[in-house]
Amino acid sequence: MAPVKIDKKTQVILHDLLMSVLAWQFSWWARFNFTFPFENWEISLFIIPLVIIVQVLVFIRFRLYRGIWRFASIPDLWNIFRASIIGALSITLICFIFFRLEGIPRSILILYPFFLMFFLGAPRLGYRVWKDHSFSINTMPHSKRVLVIGAGRAAEMLVREIIREGSYIPVGLLDDNPQIKSSEIHGIRVLGNIGRVKDVCEKNDIDIILIAIPSANGTEMREIVEQCESTNLPIKTLPGIQDMVSVTEALPKLREVSIEDLLGREKIELDWKEVQKDLANKTILVTGGGGSIGSELCYQITKLGPSKLIIFERSEFNLYKIEQLLCDSSISIEFVLGDLCDIEKVDYVLKNYSPEIIFHAAAYKHVPILEREAREAVRNNILGTKNIADIANKHGCERFILISTDKAVNPTNVLGATKRIAEQYIEILSKNSKTKFLTVRFGNVLGSDGSVVPLFKEQINKGGPITVTHPEVTRYFMTIREACQLIVQASKMGKGGEIFVLDMGEPVKINYLAEQMIRLSGLIPNKDINIEYSGLRPGEKMYEELFYENEIREKTSHDKILLAKHSVTELKELNDRIDEIFEELKTFDNDNLRALLKKITPSIEDNVISFNQL
Repeated sequence: MAPVKIDKKTQVILHDLLMSVLAWQFSWWARFNFTFPFENWEISLFIIPLVIIVQVLVFIRFRLYRGIWRFASIPDLWNIFRASIIGALSITLICFIFFRLEGIPRSILILYPFFLMFFLGAPRLGYRVWKDHSFSINTMPHSKRVLVIGAGRAAEMLVREIIREGSYIPVGLLDDNPQIKSSEIHGIRVLGNIGRVKDVCEKNDIDIILIAIPSANGTEMREIVEQCESTNLPIKTLPGIQDMVSVTEALPKLREVSIEDLLGREKIELDWKEVQKDLANKTILVTGGGGSIGSELCYQITKLGPSKLIIFERSEFNLYKIEQLLCDSSISIEFVLGDLCDIEKVDYVLKNYSPEIIFHAAAYKHVPILEREAREAVRNNILGTKNIADIANKHGCERFILISTDKAVNPTNVLGATKRIAEQYIEILSKNSKTKFLTVRFGNVLGSDGSVVPLFKEQINKGGPITVTHPEVTRYFMTIREACQLIVQASKMGKGGEIFVLDMGEPVKINYLAEQMIRLSGLIPNKDINIEYSGLRPGEKMYEELFYENEIREKTSHDKILLAKHSVTELKELNDRIDEIFEELKTFDNDNLRALLKKITPSIEDNVISFNQL
């Protein structure tokens, strides 16, 4: 007959009940100077069933069985304290009600909870100490010697797990806080500030560096990584603070340093309750929902509890990908294959599903291609936007959010010009509409389709060279998740007609980006992987801008979202110019289309876009 297996939860309950009985009997024994038989010993045995029943109910109430002994901590001890006190008071009250505590010395009722706390807490802490300081003789000699950067809560968690697991040997910690120099965390000393990393690694024969500062922003991470790179040792890091929330184990979260860590780790604080209240139980449509920004936007929206999400996408493959990503979602989702330039399809979708909020993320975005294909840029970015905006206005949608780009500011290319015209149309349309039309403008997103990050990764994998257009070219960068979270936050702020601009931080040189990606691959720039300069492509700027010179920058209720205020032109004047452009679509003359775009989108310098002059 096979032995009966008892699960861990049952084992914990049985252990705690046994400790309750021992604590009760030990209280009597201690009261009578550890002699036996002691006075009224039969009464002590008679009350044991009551002790068991009361403590079972109290233990369940305070969830003692849920605590993992391996990670026993102050909250667990606090629960034990409460359970012991409440249990003792309950037993006392019941005994008083039924037989006025006759035969029970009062001191026993005082001793019992203290013995119970000890008998419950000591095994838990003992088990944790044993686990934390146990190691395998076979694996320890092969463990890597580790230097931990940081001495905060994340570092404490990491060091504790390293000691327990035995896969690494923690040698020391480095932190720039002078007040904790020479302090110890779990017996591991703080050896100095981060600037000493090279010296400490050489003196202590370090094998790997672990960065445990989740709160570090991009600038701080760049400085830390640059210091660590001087050691030529492998570097791993914990993710940003937004990914460390509610994390109970740090060691499994360690990963290679990524370019996102260096450019965008700052935590975005959102008012999720207000955002959820705003979007919950709404029907929401996302155009371009299969693209890099659109798909992340859809993913964020599904967590906010809309009644229905409609994903409108012209690429069959992208629609398939987003369908696979969200196939397990609990909300109702409709996946629609269609083209925004097909106004009949757009009208059918909005009439059939009646979306209350529209996020318009669909756009062509590749600068050099759109320089060649100005007609397609105009159709998709202007005609497509006009169609979905007009139909949203027609059907009385509650809100319409256009996703724009920093290239729409003083545009020097077809992409920027088409997006600027889309911004203007949305802004003017809102003046006489019940629909709130808003625009959210921001710079490049890391890892998006067509961005330099995937291109550089591919070039590094092929052995180089990495091609950069110019050594002084700079761009703004933000992670896709950060951008989409801020888009959702901005969507609830506007009253109609506003252009919200996301705070992108400081611009970054593309040359620096290329060098860091090479180093993060364990290679040396211009030694293992060359960087070659190809010259600016048609329509490219040396730097991007987020505001026009005549736009007034105003703060909003969120410190990462700004408002760009400026005068607005008339809708009829803009409509006439747009109609002229649409007429030109029939000729397939890209040169004429570029000339017409110049007339509508003046630059600050000479009131004309200088296409193809860079």
